[in-house]
Amino acid sequence: MKIWNFGIVGAGSIADFHAKAVESLSNANLVGICGTNQEKVKTLASKYSCKAFNDTTEMLQSPEIDIVLIATPSGAHFGPAVEAARCGKHVLCEKPLEISLERIDEMIAAHEKHHTRLGGIFNYRYNEAVQVLKRAVDGGRFGTITNASVYVPWWRSDEYYQSSWRGTWSLDGGGALMNQSIHMVDMLQYMMGPVASLCAYTATLGHPQIEVEDTAVSVLKFRNKALGMIYGTTASYPGQFRRLEITGTKGTVIMEENSLKVWQFAEELAEDKEIVKKYSMVEGGGGVSDPMAIPFEPHARNIAAFIRSIEQNRPFEIDGREARKSVEIVLGIYESAKNHHEVFFSERI
Repeated sequence: MKIWNFGIVGAGSIADFHAKAVESLSNANLVGICGTNQEKVKTLASKYSCKAFNDTTEMLQSPEIDIVLIATPSGAHFGPAVEAARCGKHVLCEKPLEISLERIDEMIAAHEKHHTRLGGIFNYRYNEAVQVLKRAVDGGRFGTITNASVYVPWWRSDEYYQSSWRGTWSLDGGGALMNQSIHMVDMLQYMMGPVASLCAYTATLGHPQIEVEDTAVSVLKFRNKALGMIYGTTASYPGQFRRLEITGTKGTVIMEENSLKVWQFAEELAEDKEIVKKYSMVEGGGGVSDPMAIPFEPHARNIAAFIRSIEQNRPFEIDGREARKSVEIVLGIYESAKNHHEVFFSERI
């Protein structure tokens, strides 16, 4: 069995999740960590008994490393992702892939040029209940889908935004949508396919000190004719579970966190009772008010899937182009809210 050697760019809280995830995989090994804060780099490297590299270039030029995990602030993904491609390293990057489509397209092009792989971290996809729901959607169990909506009523304290990059356009790329809710934006397009158009409002209501939105609402029309909504906020004390609702002419499913709260279809199947029994309990509290209150195991499954795609020489399900889609939707919401008009995606995604 080949052991894949990893390096992590970034030494903040999400880098710790990546390190735990790598450590948990039998075919993965954490070689080292780099970042702009050398004190944090050394602390994290000591925790995981790996090397503290002096800078990104030193780490990316290390012949030991096969795959690079990027866990920097969102607007700082571009540099290490492109440099890694030039150094012949595969890259798995935290959400969002970057904060502009132009940067994402350059990242994709760099990896295609150097025959390396670029993938995104959307760990929610790797929960079992999500895959059960995806099979129901793809299997046509909902009949004609009439509505698909996501809700992320979360809370972040003022202290959370005291970080130098959070709540800024330059490094966060947006607020409650681009940072927190993008997971559920990805989930929505993963389940439903392309968005045809949307209209949106954004506002900064609970954290007036930040540059970006802490509340957003968007109404969408999907290319399959279904309608839907995205609601995301970090100003809803004390924070509630994220929710996905899909309804159609033959069924309704409501998922909170990783729990199926409603699973009802006009045409019942033998496995439905077992599905309800197995996935009707909420596991943990999610990131409703504390971004660290999430399990690392879905990250590990995300990383393991990326490794398998390399080993089996097949496309990764969340490659650069797939990870790009959620960013395009979020940027479309920002455009609609700013310019007060409907945004159309028919020529874009």
